[in-house]
Amino acid sequence: MILGGMAAAGIGAGCFVRSEYEKECLVTEVAAFRSPKIKGRRRLVFLSDLHDKEFGKDNERLLKAIEEAGPDAILIGGDMMVCKGKPGIEVPVKLISRLAEKYPVYCGNGNHENRMEQETEVYGDQYRRYRKALEEMGVFYLANGSAPLGEDIVVSGADLQEKYYKKRFFHNAGSLEKGYLESRLGEASKERFQILLLHSPMYFEDAARWGADLTLSGHFHGGTIRIPGLGGVMTPQYQFFLPWCAGTFEKKGKYLAVSRGLGTHSINIRFNNKPQIMVIELFPEPKISGTNL
Repeated sequence: MILGGMAAAGIGAGCFVRSEYEKECLVTEVAAFRSPKIKGRRRLVFLSDLHDKEFGKDNERLLKAIEEAGPDAILIGGDMMVCKGKPGIEVPVKLISRLAEKYPVYCGNGNHENRMEQETEVYGDQYRRYRKALEEMGVFYLANGSAPLGEDIVVSGADLQEKYYKKRFFHNAGSLEKGYLESRLGEASKERFQILLLHSPMYFEDAARWGADLTLSGHFHGGTIRIPGLGGVMTPQYQFFLPWCAGTFEKKGKYLAVSRGLGTHSINIRFNNKPQIMVIELFPEPKISGTNL
């Protein structure tokens, strides 16, 4: 009994040390997509779920890794802060200001930004100050809006209402209300390659029906713990071994890329799940291959 307890304690301590190590790591991984709508090769960096995390002083390690990736633009998928406890905006504002000095930046919202938008006594006017600061930097702030990226790409960002982030124990989280994306964004572009920043990947099919050629999501933090062959263990909505916790997927010619994110909150664990900078390569070719849902 004593030996068993000691062994369990040792395993637990080892897992904790490994998790703490992984949270400080950074990996850059590439996802490639091809479309006849793309007129010239693009390299985009997609960031999601920073949650106030700093990789080195003032995020110098993160900034260096992004620079080494050589992006043409930065896309941000939301949850850059933690809207919990004593929320603040200083870390993401400082990071994005450095990025905006070098690159075009397109920023969407996650559930933490949307929650802060409510301006309760706890949150105050931080969301308005965050958005104003980014817009004054020249960031394309896509809270239910769209902006061109060159002549052949358009980037849109759609906010999801709180009810779409409710805790669910089953894989099927339902669908968005009919016309949800149209009411916020209008029609998807048919001529340009349409990218949609939609924080939760649960609504990929809705995004595809709307007309998104590529949906970029995060929110699930890679499933927190990843097991080879099984994927992520648990999402924030208590879905277990959900296939699309991270990675790239295809359905009927439409594509989804899900970032494992950069930070953590509440469940501050990463195991076999290093923080990720996702590089999106776009090529002007007629056919894309992907992973079926």
